[in-house]
Amino acid sequence: MKKKKIILVTGGAGFIGSHLIEKLIQDKNNEIVSLDNYFIGTEKNHISGAEYIKGETKDIKKYIKKIPDLVYHLGEYSRVLTSFEDVDLVWRLNVLGTFRVLEFCRKNNVRLIYAGSSTKFGDNIGGRDESPYAWSKANNTNLVRNYGKWFNLSYAITYFYNVYGGREISEGKYATLIGIFSRKYKNNKSLPVISPGTQRRAFTYINDTINGLLLVGEKGKGDGYCIGSEETYSILEIVELFGGKIEMLPEKKGDRRSSTINLSKMKELGWSAKRNIKEYIELVKKENKQ
Repeated sequence: MKKKKIILVTGGAGFIGSHLIEKLIQDKNNEIVSLDNYFIGTEKNHISGAEYIKGETKDIKKYIKKIPDLVYHLGEYSRVLTSFEDVDLVWRLNVLGTFRVLEFCRKNNVRLIYAGSSTKFGDNIGGRDESPYAWSKANNTNLVRNYGKWFNLSYAITYFYNVYGGREISEGKYATLIGIFSRKYKNNKSLPVISPGTQRRAFTYINDTINGLLLVGEKGKGDGYCIGSEETYSILEIVELFGGKIEMLPEKKGDRRSSTINLSKMKELGWSAKRNIKEYIELVKKENKQ
């Protein structure tokens, strides 16, 4: 009988983590474990067949007793604008937590797939210092690379670009843009746009993101795997696609105007985004008419 491959997903009860587990669990030779502090994750995102452990990544040694073959590290604080008021959380979850995950992987010789942040590439690379979140994520990618150099750790670093789709958070402080717009549109409410509205984003469908992440997990080596759509849209262009009413909000500190995306390493793996944000918004609008 073939030995099962143990895969640990930190943040497995979150938006992206739950979709990753849903895909990984389809391979019956995989044993999937999630470590999540349920800060924004929820039990509603649990996938049948996976094991769920509640705890912080800073305590990974305490909670994870079966040594995995592979770790997908998604479980960090992941919001730009709120990171100024949550700087203590950013430090605990992103700095201390990721250090402990790296040490766990180093000491147990475990391959690591790290989810970096595209904020690192914002506004001609200046985005990496524009918020506590962006700073922590950019420095973590440096640390992961150094662990590869210092300790011969097997790793790959991915970068997500404005992921949208099912299970996206649509309410509360940590809601994301397409989730907010979809909910507001369905309720015939104005769509809130942070000024100036010309900020450009490479909105990327969740299934495309997961397919890219799995490819990197299987074949990726080193840094630079940007998993994003080639097409970019301004926030105001997204509002136009919804056809909703606009509520302009004041500019916010840390909100980048643009970010670069280099898809060369993903293309080498044979990946490209298949879904367009226009199609998704049309589906949201169609569902609302029924």
